[in-house]
Amino acid sequence: MKQVFLFTLYVITLCFLFFTVVSAKEPPTNEQRMEERMAYYLKFENLMVPWYYLAAVDQFERNIQQVRNDIPKKDGLISIQFSQDYWSGSLNPNKEDTSPESIAYFGGQGLDGNADGMADPNHDVDVLYTLAIYLGNYGQSEEGFKMALWNYYKSEKTVNQIMTIANLYKHFNTLDLGEHVFPIPLNHNYSYNGTWGANRGWGGRRIHEGTDLYADYSVPIKSTSYGIIEVMGWNEFGGWRVGIRDIQNTYHYYAHLAYFNKEIKEGDIVELGTIIGYVGSTGYGKKGTSGRFPPHLHYGMYKYNGRTEWAFDPYPHLKIWEQQAKKMKR
Repeated sequence: MKQVFLFTLYVITLCFLFFTVVSAKEPPTNEQRMEERMAYYLKFENLMVPWYYLAAVDQFERNIQQVRNDIPKKDGLISIQFSQDYWSGSLNPNKEDTSPESIAYFGGQGLDGNADGMADPNHDVDVLYTLAIYLGNYGQSEEGFKMALWNYYKSEKTVNQIMTIANLYKHFNTLDLGEHVFPIPLNHNYSYNGTWGANRGWGGRRIHEGTDLYADYSVPIKSTSYGIIEVMGWNEFGGWRVGIRDIQNTYHYYAHLAYFNKEIKEGDIVELGTIIGYVGSTGYGKKGTSGRFPPHLHYGMYKYNGRTEWAFDPYPHLKIWEQQAKKMKR
């Protein structure tokens, strides 16, 4: 009887320890997930496709899945997903076909990347292998990559967004480019409130698509993200303004600047925190107009979802970045 009791206690203890270990296992960190993704990209770089091209397409797909309800969010490390017609063939009666032979017979593009005899659209290796082969058919050049993107997405704006992501990955040689900073240095006086949606009258009735950060003339303005300067110059509404696009399909708009940082220009890649210009009060008129309102930075954020680009309220993001900056300063 005693032996039975001890055995039962032993089994219960083992079960407790097992479930304790399982429950204590923490999910992978964002850094760990990026390391795993990079390992995948580098694996298929041997197929004559630079890793940053694969990574850029994957990041773009991840971006649009986060903001659209008409496409499913793909689980796993890799977010790339192909339509059933593309994968299995438009004439294939079995839309969930995983046989490489029948997929090829019906003109599908899905491939077996891990040599398990199946071309599985839900398997990261098969998906990346299929993408790598497709891109590889166009060569390694930038023009070839752009042609491959155009033939697949049929959208110039999508091609440009993916090229932005690819060029940023290539330049910095890392996937870790999603960090943000507050645009105004904390050692300067500034103030801001949530002014999203407020009425604006100059140039016609419209709403305010951004947040105004008030500060003295010539206070430096920092890029809130890594990105590429897409627009730099005069706009009758925004005055001297800069537009920077990042890896998350977000366009960052900085307006009413007094003047630019002379060391940067349109098309340049900028690092997080780069000084791009200085607070002013330009705009609401012909080129050079200034002083029609107090000096401030108008900061706007626009998201591209693969179809359209729309403005969203930057105020909550600014508050988070400001708090992060204050914590780092302590």
